[in-house]
Amino acid sequence: MNTPFSPNDLTAVIEADRAHLWHHLMQHKPLETNDPRIIVEGKGMRVWDATGKEHLDAVSGAVWTVNVGYGRERIAKAVYDQLVKMNYFANSAGSIPGSVFAEMLIEKMPGMSRVYYTNSGSEANEKAFKMVRQIAHKRHGGKKHKILYRDRDYHGSTLAAMSAGGQDERNAQYGPFAPGFVRVPHCMEYRAQWDLSGEEYGAKAADAIEETILREGPDTVGALCLEPVTAGGGVITPPEGYWPRVQEICRKYDVLLHIDEVVCGVGRTGTWFGYQHYGVEPDFVTMAKGVASGYAAIACMVTTEEVFAMFKDDASDPLNYFRDISTFGGCTAGPAAAIENMKIIEEEGLLENTTRMGERMLDNLHALSEKHAVIGDVRGKGLFLGAELVSDRTSKEPCAEKDVQAVVADCMAQGVIIGATNRSVPGFNNTLCFSPALIATADDIDEITQAVDKALTKVFG
Repeated sequence: MNTPFSPNDLTAVIEADRAHLWHHLMQHKPLETNDPRIIVEGKGMRVWDATGKEHLDAVSGAVWTVNVGYGRERIAKAVYDQLVKMNYFANSAGSIPGSVFAEMLIEKMPGMSRVYYTNSGSEANEKAFKMVRQIAHKRHGGKKHKILYRDRDYHGSTLAAMSAGGQDERNAQYGPFAPGFVRVPHCMEYRAQWDLSGEEYGAKAADAIEETILREGPDTVGALCLEPVTAGGGVITPPEGYWPRVQEICRKYDVLLHIDEVVCGVGRTGTWFGYQHYGVEPDFVTMAKGVASGYAAIACMVTTEEVFAMFKDDASDPLNYFRDISTFGGCTAGPAAAIENMKIIEEEGLLENTTRMGERMLDNLHALSEKHAVIGDVRGKGLFLGAELVSDRTSKEPCAEKDVQAVVADCMAQGVIIGATNRSVPGFNNTLCFSPALIATADDIDEITQAVDKALTKVFG
């Protein structure tokens, strides 16, 4: 070889990727003739790919994760220091960062008291499901075991989590699923199932949960699992009146309330947790993505002292405790990163910034809807927003998926990465998704919506 080696030549990396990697959420046939995209660097809200092209990331690592932005040296250093000192011990014993972060987390969650560490959102949700099932056996002769979940909600990719998955296209070809999971209607007022609006619609959507409980039998229903704001199912914010009625129903029928905060948790909506917008008092809260902003793998299943007490009420019974382990729940890198992540959010006022920038982006998207008839609805909370694209505003006929993806592709070509509902709800993968990091500035927000404006003009005219 006559050409000297260059550390900037990523040809070998690209070919290794093409030959050996199985990527997430994508068809690989095009990679036989096109290079895979490889992201090599990130700083703030910007990332650079293998060609050197710069992109503004409006989806926080593609899946709502990098809440405090890229290149946080203090988080990396905290992880390094912790790994050198003590990298791992099974969580049958404690660790310094595990204990410290648990206390910090519980301080942000009045009414909650116990943290169970896992390594992913799917796993965190499974732990809650297992607890519900064990409580059914301990307290109700195994009968109160059913878990309700909502149409369009998503709770993970394992078979049990998919059994609680309200996105039929994600679930297609992966069944049969676990028994005892029962779907309730979604609460999306834009695609109303009842001829009501506002608080009346919210209450009616919640009443549909009660109807399901009564149909199944209250003595068989153990828990209700919901996202505070539906994520991949279309960025669906609940209507007024919904959450208070949901809480009332759960208490009436002794149904444990499980809030899935895997996307919304740790600042994404402008509060520490999405449910805190609505005055809800859950029994379980699960979280993952933003807990450490992707600097280390960590997820948490958080519960109340009342739930925790059910697993230690008879020490003489060898089956009385929660007989479960998450191997990588014992890693110390996750809580070490989470501690610094939470400190950054506090020190830099990122909750307040999320609220301000979320309002700006919502305003910008509403302005775009006045210009582009293809935008049928704009919705969101904090820096978690969606714009649903329709071919006709009156009929609300969804835009063709290829056109929605063309908008995403055009934004990418402009150097702005946005998302869209993908392989989720059959016929309704038509919502553009936005979740820029909590550090976003007004200029960042304007650049994102300007790119969308240009893309909509190009694709739809």
